[in-house]
Amino acid sequence: MKNKKLQTMIVIGMLSSISFILMLFNFPLPALPAFLKVDFSDVPALIAAVTMGPVAGILVAFFKNVLDWLFAGSPTGVPVGHMANFVTSLLFILPVYAIYHKVATKKGMAFGLAIGTLSMAIGMSVLNYLVFLPMYTYFLNMPAETGNALFGTIVLGILPFNLIKGVLLTAVVLLMFSSMHTWIEKQRSYYLS
Repeated sequence: MKNKKLQTMIVIGMLSSISFILMLFNFPLPALPAFLKVDFSDVPALIAAVTMGPVAGILVAFFKNVLDWLFAGSPTGVPVGHMANFVTSLLFILPVYAIYHKVATKKGMAFGLAIGTLSMAIGMSVLNYLVFLPMYTYFLNMPAETGNALFGTIVLGILPFNLIKGVLLTAVVLLMFSSMHTWIEKQRSYYLS
């Protein structure tokens, strides 16, 4: 039992490191706000959640953001962007885990990824409207966006960005899933038994 716990901690550490490295290779999308950047750091967190359970996925998402904050810092002094990235990861990986846990097939994974993408896009639109954008403006001591300007930022920036990010993540995960399905099932039977 102790060996399994130790192995789980080591794997979570390795996946967190990989996730952190992938987070460094981020890029903006044309015609969308420059502060929104796509990266593929949610893929290791998703692998952790699917193979070892939701807590492992949450820990990988948490550690990658802590590492990035320590490494890169934050323009606000407070890790608002890292908190937003952490919540984005949870909104994406937890629905995928929940659906794949019930339907452990390629169709289950595809459906989970679609629901995860919608959850991330809608959830982050609401949370950016209510929490994250107001936090940014507060900590950067800038005038807050309100009314139509804030609504435009959400509808024309945040929502399409997260939909595109979800589609890109879905494509990568489905490509990997085809070749990794047997390995994933073997890991699930070991860690989740």
